[in-house]
Formats: sequence, C-alpha cells, structure tokens
Amino acid sequence: MKSPALTQLRGVVTITVRGGSIAQLVNELSRQGIDIWDVKPLPGGQMELKVQLADFFRLRPLLKRTGCRLTVKGRSGLPFVWAKIWKRKGFIAGFALFLVAIFCLSSLVWDVEVKGNDQIASEDVLNAAKQEGIYPFQWIFRLPEQDKLSASLTRKLPGTSWVGVSRTGTRITIQVVEATQPMEQELLSPRHLVSKSDAVITHIYAEKGQPEVGKNDRVKKGQVLVSGFQGGKAVVSKAEIWGIVWHVYNIEVPLVHRQKVYTGERKQRGYLYFGKTAIQLTGYGKISFAQSETLTELDPLTWRSVKLPIGWMSEKVMETTEMEWKRTAEQAKQEGIERAKRDILAKNGVDSVIMNQKILHEKTDNGKVYMKVHFEVEQNIAEEMPIVHEQGE
Repeated sequence: MKSPALTQLRGVVTITVRGGSIAQLVNELSRQGIDIWDVKPLPGGQMELKVQLADFFRLRPLLKRTGCRLTVKGRSGLPFVWAKIWKRKGFIAGFALFLVAIFCLSSLVWDVEVKGNDQIASEDVLNAAKQEGIYPFQWIFRLPEQDKLSASLTRKLPGTSWVGVSRTGTRITIQVVEATQPMEQELLSPRHLVSKSDAVITHIYAEKGQPEVGKNDRVKKGQVLVSGFQGGKAVVSKAEIWGIVWHVYNIEVPLVHRQKVYTGERKQRGYLYFGKTAIQLTGYGKISFAQSETLTELDPLTWRSVKLPIGWMSEKVMETTEMEWKRTAEQAKQEGIERAKRDILAKNGVDSVIMNQKILHEKTDNGKVYMKVHFEVEQNIAEEMPIVHEQGE
C-alpha cells in the first residue's frame, strides 16, 4: 500500500520481521488499523516493512502473540531529526546567539564621518547631527529618512549650501558642501604672452600689453606675441590669440577588434569573514561559466574610524565572453582619424576647431591599417611667460 499522508512529519521506522507467523502478524496489523507500506519479502522467510513511529510502540503485544521478532533497520522523519538537534542544543543555541549578536551589531551606527568641510568645524557638524539622532550606537532603523536629515542639517549649519547624508553598512557619512565665498582676486606678476607652437595668427585681441604680431603673421614656438612692457612699465599681459597649428599623427588601427563583455548571467556568494578566514553562507553550487570575472565587496564592521576585522563579504561571479568585430579598411581608417581628433581636442581644448585633414601615407599590413595624417587646427596658442627682473634693475 501507499504511505499515509504526512509520514515524514510523524516519523517513519523501517523494520525487518523474522520468525513466527509473519502472515498472521500482517493480518493482526490490519485488524488493529496499523498502516504498513513498502512491504518487501527477504530471503530466509523475513520481511521488511515500514510503519509510523506512533504505531511502532503498538507492535510488542502483536509480536508476542505471533511469535515474531523485529529488528529496526532505519529511522526517518521530523521526530528523529529533532532528537538529533536536541542532543546538540548547546551548539545550536550558541550559534543562534552568535547570529543574533551579529545582527544587533550590524544594526547599530558605529561611526559618523564628516567630509567636504574646510571652514566649518567637524565638531559643529557632529553636534548638529546628534540633535537629529545621528550618533554612534544609534539603531539604524531609528534614523529618519535621508532627505529629511539632509534638509534639517542644511538649515542648522550656516555657511553650507547642501548637506548630504548616506549610509554604508554601519557607517554614516555626512557630505558637506560649503557655500561659495567671494574669491580674493589673485595677484599676478608681470608677464609676456608667447606662442605654444609654430602657427599662423588668425585672431588677436590684446586687452592689456603691447602686441608684437598681427593677423596672418607666421610665428615660432616661444615667440613673444604680446609684450608685458607697455608705456615703459611691466604689466600683466592679457589677450586672446588664436592661430592655425599643424599636427601630424601616426595612426595604427587593427582590422579585428576584440572586447570582453558581460553576458548578464551571474552568481552571487556571501561570506561571513573573521580576519583572513571566511565562512560561506550563501550561493553554494558549482560555477558553470566557461569565462568569468569575480567582483568582491567587503562590508566590515567599524568602530568610529577603525575598521574591525569582521564583517560581510559578497562575491559576484559575472559570466564574460569575448566579442569580436571585424572592420573594413575604410572603417578602420575612420576610427583612427576620429581617435586622433579626440586626442587633439583633449590636449588643446574642446573649443579648438579642426580646419582640415590630409592623409600623407596609408597602407594595410598584418591585419592593421597604418596611416600618417596631417591636421590643421585653429586653437588658442598663447601661454604665459613671467617677466624676470635682474638684480639692480
């Protein structure tokens, strides 16, 4: 027959019956309403069967009446599991207390950190934060919402334009943005303006100082464009000077581009660590990814500014694959030229203008495109050169 419902909750005993009249025993069990299942005949006139734990204790009078004997072959179900756990109740209780302690410690604010303050004292910020309930050993769940804390601290701290509050683990970080104060005008020394490179002047406007060149003049690197001597006095030259500058780039671009990308599949594992020892608590199982990258994050418990050697470590195992894109020679050429243009703007200012470009040499060899490209760029060519007075002048 089939096993009764909820047998594993009630407990199951597997027994082997031998001797006496086993057939009579089976009939007696049926008359007494004792369920048996998985009945298997064994060599030597024996029989294996399963009964519920409660019915097992009703077998003794039936065994005496039929002259049979039994041997317990196995036990399963919740009562037996609970009995094993109860034998180790001290260990279980200790582990439970340990988890409770970890939960409580991780639910407290251990450290409050202030960042971004130069003019406002950290003590003033911490005192204002304490009035709002932010202080060490405060329960995290008792903290108000972060946007409300930010607004309250901004009102309480004069001289601030914004105060942000964020939490990482057991640490609270207060980010202070102080109100901008009027900057004192910088005292500048007399100076010339000279050319940063060989160029042809396209625009010059001298606000202060004596211009030494004009539009369409060809100048050399280091040549004085606006002199710092004006009317017999040394002044701080100030001018806007633009010119055409020539840049030559040797460009090399592969026809096949390879890049590692994430597929989106991931597996996460969690550890409780003590010093250099880590105990895995979540994310069991084999990693089936052929290629992967592991990102590790530590969230230690902290005491004020001291990080304790205990906390939670999470690992994200990200599946990766290598993507390959093939370019035509024309696509590789355009990629190389665009890369050179971005470099020109990064080095000479985003307001520079690329006026013209010319490929001086081009070839394709060993899976790469090689080019030599000439660029004409209109850019700011002026740089400062202090006027050094010799002793005795």
